[in-house]
Amino acid sequence: MVETAALIVVLVIVLALFFDFTNGFHDTANAMATPIATGALKPKTAVLLAAGLNLVGAFLSTEVSKTVSHGIINEDAIRDSGAELFLSVIFAGLIGAITWNMLTWLLGLPSSSSHALFGGLIGATLVGVGLGGIDFGMVLSKIVLPALIAPITAGIIAFIATKIAYSITRRYDNKPDGRDGFRWGQIFTSSLVALAHGTNDAQKTMGVITLALITVGWQSSEQSDPYFWVIFACAFTIALGTYLGGWRIIRTLGKGLTDVKPAQGFAAESSTAATILASSALGFALSTTQVASGSVIGSGLGRRGSTVRWRTAGRIGIGWLLTLPAAAAVGAVAALLVVWLGTWGVAIDAVLALVIIIGLFLRSRRNAVTAENAMSDVAESGHVVELPDMPPPTRRQQRIEQALAEAKARAKAKADAKATTKAAKKGAGE
Repeated sequence: MVETAALIVVLVIVLALFFDFTNGFHDTANAMATPIATGALKPKTAVLLAAGLNLVGAFLSTEVSKTVSHGIINEDAIRDSGAELFLSVIFAGLIGAITWNMLTWLLGLPSSSSHALFGGLIGATLVGVGLGGIDFGMVLSKIVLPALIAPITAGIIAFIATKIAYSITRRYDNKPDGRDGFRWGQIFTSSLVALAHGTNDAQKTMGVITLALITVGWQSSEQSDPYFWVIFACAFTIALGTYLGGWRIIRTLGKGLTDVKPAQGFAAESSTAATILASSALGFALSTTQVASGSVIGSGLGRRGSTVRWRTAGRIGIGWLLTLPAAAAVGAVAALLVVWLGTWGVAIDAVLALVIIIGLFLRSRRNAVTAENAMSDVAESGHVVELPDMPPPTRRQQRIEQALAEAKARAKAKADAKATTKAAKKGAGE
């Protein structure tokens, strides 16, 4: 029994770290798509910078990890169900998360790695332990509400920041406005997003591994912080995934966001980083993808003359809504095998997971990197807002044009009056 539990713990750790790896290559572009699109950074430089900052960010906080390991799962349920069964449930949940993560990556469906993880864990726990295994209050306050509020908040901040950026750089004398300078600012803001991604997303895997260690008694439930080796392993794995896998996705997203101007990119990245870092400090488990998408949409709306393509926005929203329940369904099916077949169910799940991972990876290698097979909702969010080639004039520009027209009319009237007077004098002289 002890040996079986130990083996399952090892499998959970390996699978959790693999999920961390997939999270890294899924979300690289959240930080680096816009600076590549605007030319602020070269692709290889951007990916390497994102990987390094993901590594550093994972060491900055453990609040989100505590939400996962001491929040969404009731510890009483762990004791009641038994360590071996609960470890198998965690394993099944990870299978659900990874399967959905890789499937959406292959098909180009809008997806959130974070919600795939939570969905897989929740679905597996409901099947293996029951309703009592989930702290729904914690799920609502730390996962669901932030998922609804954070993208909107980030979008509003990006909208305001874009408005301010364009207003303070606008010129009315046809001289260069200097907005290309925002391209250099993007190096700093995109680095903050990469740092924030490591701070929030790597911790979710730390929480899963810590939960497994607590279940088997290798870590006290009183100790909420993960062990240092757990922090390092998760930080290194997400950084490695960012560097190795990010190149494939970021090449596509860099093309998908070519309409983003430097001022917009600067505003969007600043908003994304601020929202994620603040949420990480409070222990909110956010989806970096959703926050980044909200910021891109908000910055697009901040430009004059923009309109929303509601069909594209609706497709992204549906993708967000589907991720958690879909991953939960896969996790629940994997958990059913565990409940029905015990240890054999774990073995079957492990084999199926390996087949699915290898199969999806090999399938992805058959396709070239295009917008159709590697697009995410961050890239699509750049197309939610339709922008005119020539934005309409501002109120000040309208006033200036009106004043010029009035001055021209007055000058013409004066010239006409002068010509009339001259003609009258000439006629009187004759």
